[in-house]
Amino acid sequence: MLRARRRRRALVILVLTSALIATIVIFVLRALSGPVASESSDDRSATSASATPQAAGGSPTPATTEPAAPDPCDRPEVVAALEGGSDAEIVAAFGGGEPFRAAVATDAAPCIDLHDASRLWVVVNKRNALDPLEYWPTPQARPQDTRIVAGGWLDEPVASALDELSAAVSDAGAGTIAVSSGFRPYDNQVDTYARHVANRGQEGADLRSARPGHSEHQTGLAVDVVACDSGGCGDHDGFGGTPQSDWIAENAWRYGFIVRYEDGHTDTTGYSPEPWHLRFVGHELAAAYAEGGYATLEEFFGLPAASDYG
Repeated sequence: MLRARRRRRALVILVLTSALIATIVIFVLRALSGPVASESSDDRSATSASATPQAAGGSPTPATTEPAAPDPCDRPEVVAALEGGSDAEIVAAFGGGEPFRAAVATDAAPCIDLHDASRLWVVVNKRNALDPLEYWPTPQARPQDTRIVAGGWLDEPVASALDELSAAVSDAGAGTIAVSSGFRPYDNQVDTYARHVANRGQEGADLRSARPGHSEHQTGLAVDVVACDSGGCGDHDGFGGTPQSDWIAENAWRYGFIVRYEDGHTDTTGYSPEPWHLRFVGHELAAAYAEGGYATLEEFFGLPAASDYG
């Protein structure tokens, strides 16, 4: 009996001792975890504070964004030029040929319409018809110092620029040139295109002649030239590779012209090469065209290819 009592007493003491030890362990663990949690909270606060800049007074500094680029069409000098200036003055107001080109090509110049047939920068191709279709440029003039074998009427500034180009060709010792086609009204283009269709079929005609309403000649800004010598003047097909053609390809831009349909770019222009077909765009744009190494107006102004009528 005595032994049984001793065993019960020992068991009670063991249980009480275990409970006491467990209580002590729990107390110690709580004491240790409290500061860690507090420190973690402080760290998070510090991190948050360092991630958010504080302005004077403790308020967060608002995020800033880059201001939108100003529309060049809103600049006073551009507005004034558009209201009463020449095409050259408008280009100059943009900052010159390259800034003008870049603004148009990136759709940053809504005030510039590439479909306006009265402007030097008009783009006429198989995708962009003239508007109106029977557009007629005025005033017109004929070159005074350049031989004319056919046609000859041009937009007035173009006629003057062609005289300068023609004189420069001769002065450079590259021979002489003559006008073989200039302004061509809508009705004349109807006949011209029909003649090409009769001779080449429509597919062949579309490589050599514009359909009515799609011809640069109707703007008065385009001129076809041929090479001449003491024996007379040649034809279009014989122009490429002549001293006159080579000189013009290299220097036409100095007088405001570009060779509109260059070799190797039919997929963009839709036409076979025409080294005789010069397009006047003005001195500033022609310089930007040459300096940028462009070969088509479509590429110059960031337009899609116009290889077919769409």
